[in-house]
Amino acid sequence: MIAPDQLTDPTVRAFVTAVNAGDRSAFSAVLAPGATMSDDGSDRDVAQWAEKEIWSSNGRMDVTSESDGGLALVVDYRNDTWGEMRTAWRFVTDGGRITRFETGQA
Repeated sequence: MIAPDQLTDPTVRAFVTAVNAGDRSAFSAVLAPGATMSDDGSDRDVAQWAEKEIWSSNGRMDVTSESDGGLALVVDYRNDTWGEMRTAWRFVTDGGRITRFETGQA
C-alpha cells in the first residue's frame, strides 16, 4: 500500500486524501471547472457519480501502485454498495486541478 501522503503527484494526492477523508469541499476544490470522468468506459456526471460511489456509500481508496508520474493508480476501492474491488484510475491535470479522471475495474 502507498499512503496518500506518499503519492507522487500533488493533485492526485489531494484527490485521494479528499475521498478518504469524506471531504466534499476538498474534492470539489481539486476538480477543474467542467471536469469530466468515466466509469468502466462510460462518461458520467461527476457530481452524481461522486454522490453515489463516494459520499453516500463511504468510498475509500487504498492505493496499491502508481505509474505515469503518479497520474495512473491501481487502487483497492471499497464502498458500502459494492464492497471492495481492484480498480484502475487515470488522471489528467492542468494547473494543479483535475480536468478528467477515468476509473474502472483493473
